[in-house]
Amino acid sequence: MAEAHHHRPTLKQSNKRFKSKHSTKSALKDAAKGGKHSHIIRSLTQSHPGRISRTSPKASATTNASAQTRLNRRNNAKQAQAKKRDALVSATRVFSGVDGAPRIVAVIPLCPDVDAKAIVTSLADALEVSADDCPQTGLWKIRAGRFKTSLQFINVPYRNFYAALDACKVADYVVFALSTSVEVDGWGDTLLRALQAQGLPEVVTLAASDSTIDTKSRIGILKSLLSFVQYFVPSQTRVFDMYVSSDRLNALRALSEGKPTDVRWREGRSWILGETTEWEDGQMKVTGVVRGSSLSANRLVHLPNFGDFQIAKILSAALPRHPKSGQTEAMDTEPAVLAEPDAEEADSLVSSNDPDDLANEQTWPTEEEMKGVGGLEQPSLPDAEVGTTPQRVKRIPKGMSAYQAAWIVDESDDEDDEDPDAKLQGEEVEMEEVTQEEEEMQDMPMDEDIESERRVAFEDLDNEEEERQLNSWRNRQREEEDDLQFPDEIDTPRDIPARVRFQRFRGMRSFRTSPWDPFENLPRDYARIFQFEDFKRTERGVRRRAEQEIAVVEPGNRVTVILKDVPQQAATTGPVMIFALLQHEHKTSVLNFTVQRNTEYDGTVRSKDPLLLCVGPRRLRVNPIYSQHTRGGGKGANNVHKFERFLRHGLTSVATTYGPVIFGTQPCIFLRETSDIQEDVHYFKPIQLHTKHGRTGHIRESLGTHGYLKAHFDGPINQMDTICMSLYKRVFPKFSTLWTISSEQEITATDVDAMEE
Repeated sequence: MAEAHHHRPTLKQSNKRFKSKHSTKSALKDAAKGGKHSHIIRSLTQSHPGRISRTSPKASATTNASAQTRLNRRNNAKQAQAKKRDALVSATRVFSGVDGAPRIVAVIPLCPDVDAKAIVTSLADALEVSADDCPQTGLWKIRAGRFKTSLQFINVPYRNFYAALDACKVADYVVFALSTSVEVDGWGDTLLRALQAQGLPEVVTLAASDSTIDTKSRIGILKSLLSFVQYFVPSQTRVFDMYVSSDRLNALRALSEGKPTDVRWREGRSWILGETTEWEDGQMKVTGVVRGSSLSANRLVHLPNFGDFQIAKILSAALPRHPKSGQTEAMDTEPAVLAEPDAEEADSLVSSNDPDDLANEQTWPTEEEMKGVGGLEQPSLPDAEVGTTPQRVKRIPKGMSAYQAAWIVDESDDEDDEDPDAKLQGEEVEMEEVTQEEEEMQDMPMDEDIESERRVAFEDLDNEEEERQLNSWRNRQREEEDDLQFPDEIDTPRDIPARVRFQRFRGMRSFRTSPWDPFENLPRDYARIFQFEDFKRTERGVRRRAEQEIAVVEPGNRVTVILKDVPQQAATTGPVMIFALLQHEHKTSVLNFTVQRNTEYDGTVRSKDPLLLCVGPRRLRVNPIYSQHTRGGGKGANNVHKFERFLRHGLTSVATTYGPVIFGTQPCIFLRETSDIQEDVHYFKPIQLHTKHGRTGHIRESLGTHGYLKAHFDGPINQMDTICMSLYKRVFPKFSTLWTISSEQEITATDVDAMEE
């Protein structure tokens, strides 16, 4: 029986189910917002009671999930955009309004022919504001009504390195003023590198006005200046020309609008730039606007160049209101007390512990005991046993030491040079006959080791020449090269015994695995510092308590801070800047910094060399030691790090020193402390110069920072001539003291003859 033909069931057509007028795509989409498939069924059931709700085959779970994902992305984008807008408004709110804080602008000239006051005057002319009262250095405030804000300029003089560093620490904007005709010298290059390491806020670059440059050359000069600035500040896209009026206005717009760039090390900290300063009876009143974070009266504050101080109280200092119509005088408000320190919660000025010597369990000898080791009378070595050390007897002049006797050449020595087998004979030798005069002789036994040393070539030098050669050999460059070629090797000293030089060292089988007690043989300074069980946990607790503190002054308020026990000099030295410290940041502990050498510095940097440490608002004179930087917390189970004698190029090292505690990641700069050569040149300016060929002249000015100077002479100077300056001083003899004869000192006949000669 033949089977009937059937079509495949997959070819059967299935029509769409009927949907009511409330079940359109848009209705289902609106119903699915914020819910799942069950919400659609609930909506349809409520719209048509008594009817069995049916779901569309397109309204699957996958389709609704993808639609929900797109909606979530749009919603998240809107929330992020709103959050950024609110952050920008809140960040710029401190500058807006009648009583808004001014935007601090630090003007840094980088060339000798650029004047900070001239730059500020050009910017003020663009706002049609008179700059007659603008000082050459210091603070000056103007109102930028066109941009609805205020600008407070800090005019920094040229070649004032530390004033530029301090001004950039409190500034919202930094203006680098360049010249169109003079290049940036070495001082400006060093300043830019230091500011780059310290952390820069928003940067605006200006070119000083110069009418002598034509338009075609001006474009190329501005491009060259932009390329130079981008090496230090890559975010720069333009150099504003102060000769062009539109550029002056655009520079003001860059300074007056937008949000300044945050400096990382200032996060969570507050600072004040003093607009006015008063000093009375040891208390200094500093008036300014609180910036950054909230200011607490219980915390200490730091004044650059003067140290840490306590806050007596914080008063309000609102700006005087402008008189309204019908009023003749401005309305002044009485200052109110905003915050006072709590006697129990306020930080003290105690920075170190007072060590208790009686409770100290260290058994290491003191410095006085170690110095006395060299003066102790050492017992004489016993004679060697018979047959172990063959001795020879020499006939020498009376009074001659064993060292001098070893260099006397006698007949047997000449024979030894000819016949090496004669060394084994060991016969008694006699001195050469003295033909000119006879001397009193004596016998002295000689050791074979001393005799063997005599055969080494030796040139007897006087003390001055020997010291000169030794100092020439032990120069810093030679020591660094030797340390690089032979690491972990030290020559034994000549002036002190090796047992004294290396008495602090200990023998270990393995630096990585041998047991090492970290509390063994600690110096006395460790009893003075503070130790933290968990530094990170302490930092989190300090920041949490700072956020939860109630009696604080919020940023944006204009206040008067009264400091206690401040020297009067602090009120008269430039713009006063106050930096608030966190809790425990006045305590002294051990600081570790990860450092790298600047590639432009060619000199040697040795451990314990005096350096100037710039970290945060502080500047400290330190003598750091360097050690290897090992990732992962340490090397081996001991967590010890090998000491490095020199700070080398291309390597990251850890610098360790004593100093105040610092929370957070702070940028640090180590500067070589040098004398002010420019002041030295001005000091000798009144003295006349002369040359060996008879020319005379005078010093005119100093050039650079390496002691170069400009001088005028009465004629041309030969290249083989030498410039001299005659300096004299009086010298006086020292007082005589009584000299006594000790039991170990005897005047021999040789000494008497030397004195008579």
